[in-house]
Amino acid sequence: MTTTLDALKTWVDQVEAHTQPEAVHWCTGSDEEYQDLVELMLAIGTLRKLNKKTHPGCYLHLSDPGDVARVEHLTFVCTEHEDDAGPNNLWMAPAKAHEKMDALFSGCMQGRVMYVIPYCMGPIDSPYSRCGVEITDSPYVVINMKLMTRMGSKALARIEREGTFVRGLHSTGELDPERRFIVHFPDELSIKSYGSGYGGNALLGKKCHALRIASYQARQEGWLAEHMLIVGLESPEGVVHYIACAFPSACGKTNLAMLIPPESMKGWKAWTLGDDIAWLHFDDDGKMRAVNPESGYFGVVPGTNPKTNKNAYDMIMHDAIFTNVATTADNQPWWEGKGDGSPARDWQGRDYDEANGPAAHPNSRFTVAATNNPAYTNLADAPEGVPISAIVFGGRRKRVAPLVFEAKSWEHGVLVGAGTASETTAAMVGDVGVVRRDPMAMKPFCGYNFADYWAHWLSLPSRSEHLPRIFHVNWFRQDDEGNFLWPGFGENIRVLEWMIERCEGRAGAHETPIGFLPHAADLNTNGLDIAAGTLDELLTVDTQEWRDEMKSVLEYLETYGDRLPGELKAQQKIIADALDEALARAS
Repeated sequence: MTTTLDALKTWVDQVEAHTQPEAVHWCTGSDEEYQDLVELMLAIGTLRKLNKKTHPGCYLHLSDPGDVARVEHLTFVCTEHEDDAGPNNLWMAPAKAHEKMDALFSGCMQGRVMYVIPYCMGPIDSPYSRCGVEITDSPYVVINMKLMTRMGSKALARIEREGTFVRGLHSTGELDPERRFIVHFPDELSIKSYGSGYGGNALLGKKCHALRIASYQARQEGWLAEHMLIVGLESPEGVVHYIACAFPSACGKTNLAMLIPPESMKGWKAWTLGDDIAWLHFDDDGKMRAVNPESGYFGVVPGTNPKTNKNAYDMIMHDAIFTNVATTADNQPWWEGKGDGSPARDWQGRDYDEANGPAAHPNSRFTVAATNNPAYTNLADAPEGVPISAIVFGGRRKRVAPLVFEAKSWEHGVLVGAGTASETTAAMVGDVGVVRRDPMAMKPFCGYNFADYWAHWLSLPSRSEHLPRIFHVNWFRQDDEGNFLWPGFGENIRVLEWMIERCEGRAGAHETPIGFLPHAADLNTNGLDIAAGTLDELLTVDTQEWRDEMKSVLEYLETYGDRLPGELKAQQKIIADALDEALARAS
């Protein structure tokens, strides 16, 4: 297999000449190809079969211990002018970046196979999808891309029809931390990644293409590429809504994407459109529609169990790739928080000893096709995407942020997203309780200056009169003893129900300086064991705390200098002034 597209053939030939592989393999995306590569990796010891009775079709991959996560400090956006990359990105001049990367790639595939992976991000026939080609020397990358993207012959046919594609060049190199870089060239629609075999550093269709490069494309073309889950909900009356949600890490994103309505919410149905990335476009009627560019999940394993996320737990019981988990004596995968079993060997393949730390790496992962998910819907492959009723931002805050509030306007909602923040937990690096701003949950993933990104968001009302409503949630509010006030998990559908009713013009709310909040009676608590006082606390807005919060948001926004859209500062001032007035009335 090769290609009829001259631009693609020329690039592949140039890479082959530069990297000097032993052979070149054009990937077809077939099941037979997948199994052949699995057998190859089993033979060379980079994959291990797991217990075929309990986990049929499942395999374990153990990374080099120094290559277990994204490396944001070695990830660069390369634009001609540094301001275009913005303070939210590390910058390198394109010419310097190409020189550095080309030196690393010189001869790096000697003795290896060079795999050419044509792939499509999004449904293969969707006008909202975009294609790419990744060249890699890692068979592990190929089998993961098979699960994560629409990869192979059909994608190549689309690339040949359209003539355009994102170019991604990857090599594991020597897995030397001193020779590891991930660089993006937005103007060239290209990516170069060297020295890592880990997920987001090596599966270039994911964060590199579908967020960093795609966010840049989206600004040029008038759409949004966002770090958002997409969940579909059907009411007992049969009314369907789709919601897109952006949460920073450790804020319940995967759990919400795979939400299971509790028994007390009879008649409600939920299904997963996507757990990580959403591409938001306008249809011919100006309605915002979303596609999930991925066709699989690359999720964090620790903490996954039948109570926290039954759908996720069930879907990784077969035909999954596990990376850096532990194993039991009978060769089942094991991780902290699994709820049963015990580890015999840790994520480095050693006999388990608690003195060596967690049995599974805290960032250990599963890769699985979306069709494994019990909450899968074939609408995930619908070319037209799904209409979005609401956009939700959320963070992890012990106080300050109430359970839920609605933005007063699109512009206010953009400010809410820009100010999204979480408090660090014990599971994160650094001090506990520090507030970290993560605008739209895109801090590590926006491919250009955040100030320009917010301006792009603010430009959308000029493109459509049918924009979704914007909300903010906080599942993590605590009492003075540190107990969570809201039960979370499946019960979160009660909050989503209020949002849906707001979108339909049916739910009550009262106006506060920070937005519209439900009255306690507006939330459906039937069958929920929660005290009235607890619900009141969850919906409390402390004026002084919010005055301090808005001051902090302004200080953060002003770090973007003269490129910051004036509308964001104007929205911040409206809220700050309203809070000042409320404080004055209370004194």
